[in-house]
Amino acid sequence: MKPELAHKLLSVAPMMAWTDRHCRYLHRLYAPDALVFTEMVTTGALLHGDQWHQLEYHVAEHPVALQLGGNNPVDLAKCTRRAVEVGYDEINLNVGCPSDRVQQGTFGAVLMRKPQLVADCISAMQEASDVPVTVKCRLGVDDHDSDELLHAFIATVAQAGCRRFYIHARKAILGGLSPAQNRSIPPLQYQRAEAIKRAMPHLEIILNGGITTAEDALAHLGWADGVMIGRAAYHHPDLLAQLQQNMFTPQRSLNKGALLSEYRRYVEAQLTQGVPLHSLTRHLLSSCHGMRGARRFRQTLSDASRLKRNDITLLDEAFDHVLELAA
Repeated sequence: MKPELAHKLLSVAPMMAWTDRHCRYLHRLYAPDALVFTEMVTTGALLHGDQWHQLEYHVAEHPVALQLGGNNPVDLAKCTRRAVEVGYDEINLNVGCPSDRVQQGTFGAVLMRKPQLVADCISAMQEASDVPVTVKCRLGVDDHDSDELLHAFIATVAQAGCRRFYIHARKAILGGLSPAQNRSIPPLQYQRAEAIKRAMPHLEIILNGGITTAEDALAHLGWADGVMIGRAAYHHPDLLAQLQQNMFTPQRSLNKGALLSEYRRYVEAQLTQGVPLHSLTRHLLSSCHGMRGARRFRQTLSDASRLKRNDITLLDEAFDHVLELAA
């Protein structure tokens, strides 16, 4: 561990349909010091759909951040207040999602065109919170993506009291590209995020987008206050363990057997609470990537009939495929 990394932030990005509470528990096992994020939860789902169960999490997830989607300061304040009451460590406003559904709700990335509205939302959320309120954004949207507009957006929201910005170093293209295409087609422009840090050194700038190796992350940490890992963390979770070791605990090496055993105990407890086995095993499929026996590991975990029966011995068999070969 380099001393200059001790105060940097490692975080796992909010990913719809992926970073549910079971995924976050698993990621915590890989990286005890990482900040994990919920999927985006909309104010409409909470306030009008009465889906407060979406705020549930396991105490082991701490530190854990809730990402909210919305554009109404009053509604965001109500949801923030409830999130603080249940113990979240950070509340984050989504100003980066490019999906059609989010655009129709006039929140997510479209809010980059409305910096004063975002500032009003942040002000209201901060009044309702005693934990940090932060923003995750892009470099811009469509042709609204100049350096001047980006700096003006960050400055306006910072004036409202936001001190931490997670910047996905791509712009969003709202017409004609899917969310998946928006994660790859607009080019990465890390230098523009770095320019924000140089211009506003008092702000925390956490870099997101295209970071797939520990070497990538550590290189960016030369200027960034932290890195946010997205799909690479899900498909190659050993990356989180590598960064945990490099950034925080050099003496800690990943013990895959101990990690899988701990997650099995979690699975057993969740099954007694009525959680279906498939919801718990699907996040494990990439856990043994690159190991001998990984294919049979995945095949066993994908046995539909045993999953339907909540047959937990499926885990033991899957683990044997990789751990016996690794011994």
